[in-house]
Order: sequence, then structure tokens, then C-alpha cells
Amino acid sequence: MDYKLIYTPVARDLADVEANLSDLTEQWRSDFPELHAMLHHVLRGGKILRPALTFLAGRCIDGVTSRMLNMATANELLHIATLVHDDAIDKADFRRGRETANKLWGVEKAILLGDFLFARASEFAATTHELRVVKLFSSTLRIISVGELKQARAAFSLEQSLQGYMDRIACKTAALLKMSCESGAILAGGTEEQIQVLSDFGFNLGLAFQIVDDILDFTGTEVELGKPVGSDLRQGTITLPPLLLMERYPAANPISDFIRGVARNNKIAEAIDMIKSGGFIEESYRHALKYSTQAQEMLNRLPESPYRGALRALTDYLIERRV
Repeated sequence: MDYKLIYTPVARDLADVEANLSDLTEQWRSDFPELHAMLHHVLRGGKILRPALTFLAGRCIDGVTSRMLNMATANELLHIATLVHDDAIDKADFRRGRETANKLWGVEKAILLGDFLFARASEFAATTHELRVVKLFSSTLRIISVGELKQARAAFSLEQSLQGYMDRIACKTAALLKMSCESGAILAGGTEEQIQVLSDFGFNLGLAFQIVDDILDFTGTEVELGKPVGSDLRQGTITLPPLLLMERYPAANPISDFIRGVARNNKIAEAIDMIKSGGFIEESYRHALKYSTQAQEMLNRLPESPYRGALRALTDYLIERRV
């Protein structure tokens, strides 16, 4: 199913988010043309998943308000800012087949662009005038930063564990999807139980989403991914599929050899082949399915509605997607 069809119940709300992003870009057209060009490049073409979660979670409880629109916009800007910084840190030239900001304007300007987006996201969050949401935004940004630091510390390290991996993706991905759902529930006036249900839904969905993303890094093609197959591993980031391989063959495996600097290109190719043929993709999907099932169980605690149905369909889509 096309994800845009799943978004149908909140299509008008998402159009308002895109209008906010367009306005943010256009206001710099004459005053600062280079910033306008940078914003135009990074603020278009995304799946706007986080705003969709905010609106769908909010509408599961009540209607949408301008405060919810501002928070949905903040969630998307925060997400894009993290991508801009990730690409700059990784010195990535492409994301999803498009040139990155750091390739076009340099790492220094890309970092500053990410900072600008973080600032604007904070401003949009503040305009909700809901202290609980502003605190949630701040704590989520802190959690994401800690996750990035943990990933940097673990790069090219043989000291890896499943718990360490789960901690990293909880910080890097699940925290933002959790905030997207939780903030929508808060701004819709949900009860504490409803807020917790949607928060837990977003967190578990985020874990499943990131595991699938890490699987696709090995099963997708370079054309589909817009980057080399196994690019995370090439940068020293041990995600779930290679971690499972290392756990099964602790004494000798191509990933350990790669990290030690032994014939790296050959070892990467060998690791990718073993991951694909050794059942590690299927085992990784079982982990993802566990968390997506937990997310679906959270939805069972909410009243039936087109919005709850869309969240359920979105959960299925994110697990079954190929890119």
C-alpha cells in the first residue's frame, strides 16, 4: 500500500505542515538566497511520518488545533535537523539518491543549517504554549543527542551487545516517534492513560521502524537505498543483522576482521553475503515484528476510528516496506 493512502484521514493536516515548511523556506528567498536554497533542498520530498503520527494520535482522541499543527511542524523539523547533522558527521554524499547538504555546501554550513532547523523546531514547539510538550521536546532532543554520542563511541568497536544496540535505537529513532504520538495526545486533551498508550505505541513503533531500516541496509539495492549496500557497517556502525552474526560466530567472523582492519573491502562483501544467507535477516525481522506487535497491542486500548485504523495500517506498512 502507498503510505500516502494511509495518510488520507489527515491529508489536509499534513498539507498545512507542508505549507509551514514552504513558508519557512520562502521567507529567506530575498534576504538570504543561500539559506533559501539550502532549506528548499532539505525541506521537500520526505514522507512526513512524524507529523502524520502527531495528527493521527491527536485525532484518535479529539480534533486538531493550531497548536497541534505547530507541534507536528516542530517534530518534522527536528527529524530533518538530525538527518542533516547525521549526513555531515558521516560525510555522506547522498541520502535516498539525492545529494546531501554537506556535499552541496560543505560540512560546516550543513552543521549550521542543522542548528538553524533545531532552533526553528524549538520555536514551533514553544508556540503550543503547553509546558508539558515543550519539556517533552527538550528531553527528546537531549535523548537523541545521547544516542548519537553512544553510536559514535561504539563505532568500530568489538564490544557490542544486543542491549547496547537497543539502547542506541531507543535514543536515536524511537524517542522521536514516541514524542510525535505523545505530543499529539497531550495537545488533544487526552487522559493520562490515553497519553501513555499512544506514547508506548510510538516508542515500540520506533524500535520496529529502525530495525527494519537496518535490515534494508543489507537487503536493498544501491539504487533503492541511494547509498552503498551495508553503508552503516562500512562506517563502523554495528546494527542488528551484523550483531547477530557476531553473536553466532564470536571466535571468527568477517565483521571482527573488518573492524580490526583486515582486508576491509573483502570482509565487507563476505559479511553482507553471510548476513543474507545465514538467516540473520529473518531473525532481525522477528525482532522487528515483536515490537510492531507490541505497538499494535497498544492500539487495541483505543476506541475504533479511522485514525486508529490508519495507525494500524501505518505500522504494517513500516514493517513490510522495501525502501
